Amino acid sequence: MLRLNLESLEILDAIARKGSFAAAADEVHRVPSAVTYMVKKLEDELDVQLFDRSGHRARLTPAGQTLLDEGRHLLRAASELECRVKRVATGWETELSIALDGLLPMELLHPMIREFEQLNSGTQLRFSREVLAGMWDALLDHRADLAVGVAVEGPHGGGYATHALGEIDFVFAVAPHHPLASEPEPIPASTVLRYPVVAVADSSRTLLPRTVGILNGQEVLTVPDMRDKRSAQLAGLGCGFLPSCLIVDDLAAGRLVAKQVDEPKAAAQMYAAWRTAGAGRALKWWITRLSEDRSIANWLVEHR
Repeated sequence: MLRLNLESLEILDAIARKGSFAAAADEVHRVPSAVTYMVKKLEDELDVQLFDRSGHRARLTPAGQTLLDEGRHLLRAASELECRVKRVATGWETELSIALDGLLPMELLHPMIREFEQLNSGTQLRFSREVLAGMWDALLDHRADLAVGVAVEGPHGGGYATHALGEIDFVFAVAPHHPLASEPEPIPASTVLRYPVVAVADSSRTLLPRTVGILNGQEVLTVPDMRDKRSAQLAGLGCGFLPSCLIVDDLAAGRLVAKQVDEPKAAAQMYAAWRTAGAGRALKWWITRLSEDRSIANWLVEHR
């Protein structure tokens, strides 16, 4: 009789995300041989191959992907049940997942993390990085309990609350050797259209991905995060809007040139966002602390 358990599903999930049995073993605190044995045992019991081991990375077979997709629902349900049981007993969540926008330095939250640890609540903190609509997607899909740095409109239907953290200014910038650096200002859209734009990939899995600052028909170079976008534009690989807080030193040193364009990008408000239902003591603590703290707002102002 097949006995699927949460541990085997967690290992399956870790291998799929990390791309190797060894990296997954490190994440789940097992020796690689134990991970290999558990996967082989699962494959034998199911009489299917879950992973294609022919390449450098362990890739899921269609059967493995189906098991993982359904298994993740079970893992999420088990995690939520554990949290609910603990909240009933103590009011504190077992784990609090916080999605942080790719732009914000993790260091801004270090003082809050230290303060939270001093509460000895037993709540484990888990941080992740998300981009654009991926922040809301993480909340919607319960991958995150709190999103810090939301800067796009949320999904329809309500059930969420937000708190303003500060404002981001955007600058259209290119490398000094980029052809647009010598164009007279303001640069019309028809001229910008001739050159590739560097765009950050939206990390959303279920919500419609957002595209920002891309002209119709423009060639696009897509990169994983905002720091990679800055790097590509420093190299002259494309143009585009960058947050001023990220490039203030580059502009001062002449590594990037700010250009006026016919279609500028308005400043955007950055928020913390969370689901309004079922908040435990840990989430309430973070909401209160973020509403009192000015470090993110001050960092955004200082780097304009």
